[in-house]
Amino acid sequence: MRRVYLDNNATTRMRQEVLDAMLPYLGDLYGNPSSVHAFGRVTRKAIDDARAQVAGLIGAESPEEVIFTSGGTESDNFAIRGVAHALKSKGDHIITSTIEHHAVLNTCKALEKEGYRISSIGVDKDGIVDVDALTEAITDKTILISIMYANNEVGTIEPIEAIGSIARQRGVSFHTDAVQAVGKIPFRVCDLNVDLLSLSAHKIYGPKGVGALYIRKKTKITPMLSGGHHEMSKRAGTENVPGIVGLGRASELAGAELPREAAHLTALRDRLYRGILERIDSVRLNGHPQARLANTLNVSFTYLEGESIILNLDMEGVAVSTGSACTSGSLEPSHVLTAMGVDPVNAQGSIRFSLGRDTTGDDIDYVLTVLPPIVARLRAMSPLYEGQAKKK
Repeated sequence: MRRVYLDNNATTRMRQEVLDAMLPYLGDLYGNPSSVHAFGRVTRKAIDDARAQVAGLIGAESPEEVIFTSGGTESDNFAIRGVAHALKSKGDHIITSTIEHHAVLNTCKALEKEGYRISSIGVDKDGIVDVDALTEAITDKTILISIMYANNEVGTIEPIEAIGSIARQRGVSFHTDAVQAVGKIPFRVCDLNVDLLSLSAHKIYGPKGVGALYIRKKTKITPMLSGGHHEMSKRAGTENVPGIVGLGRASELAGAELPREAAHLTALRDRLYRGILERIDSVRLNGHPQARLANTLNVSFTYLEGESIILNLDMEGVAVSTGSACTSGSLEPSHVLTAMGVDPVNAQGSIRFSLGRDTTGDDIDYVLTVLPPIVARLRAMSPLYEGQAKKK
């Protein structure tokens, strides 16, 4: 059976170059990077090199602004909790949006139980955050704004530079969850006016279990973990050397190949969408038609359950999802699509196709061959679709 993987927003296949870079640090180069002897100095240099590679990808002024973590969720938690606790004496108000990843949403909910006030800003039909509403929500007690760079479900790219300028003018710390944007969108953190930025290795063909948090110099933040003086005294615990090396190499490769990959994925994404429209009726695009990630296509197949489409595609060897992998198994409609005003019938029938560097034109053609009969077969069993057909 042909296998086609179109769930790269959930995770990516680790590149061979990344694995090759990691292997020595899973074997003979096993020293603790905090040790002063030769074994430790070798791994310390590997971490320093990786820090520079990550800093280069995001355009940080200094490698020391990059702190290694266990992944995007920890980075989001560290940014939000760390700033909230560090600036508690200044204020208790945090602003976020209704379409954030649950690593942000649930962290804010937890802080709300601690007495912080949370404002969740809505989005328009394309998933763009209402910048005017965000500006109006800022008060003299606002200490942090956290808005994602690119949405993991629909791919919409947010006006981060504009929001960053507003935050800077009002003296408010600004964090962006850029887990889906890093390696897909060219940017420099200094141009975005962000104070904190989260990223994760396994979204850019690196290993799972490692990520980073960019913390601009002079940003006030309280460490989450107590212990030694690792990571510039910001994140205690012996570093995951192989994972960090892998993240560094993945970052280096992503930066070098970004323009070519973006063009390649945009062409394949649009080819897929055109093919779907030509072969299947009652299809709705979710997300901004232009301001979205090159690799992401989220569409609703009206009158169907997304889970049924996923299972049938899986039997044909095609891997897709209904949205975030972190909410897999939930029977509730996507909170992102709900926030965008997508009606429940369309929201339940949504599918996310997220392409990657291994995706080929033949893969797209295969999906366009197996998908239409699946949709037709499922709609033939759908009372909602049958009722709509009779009205026509």
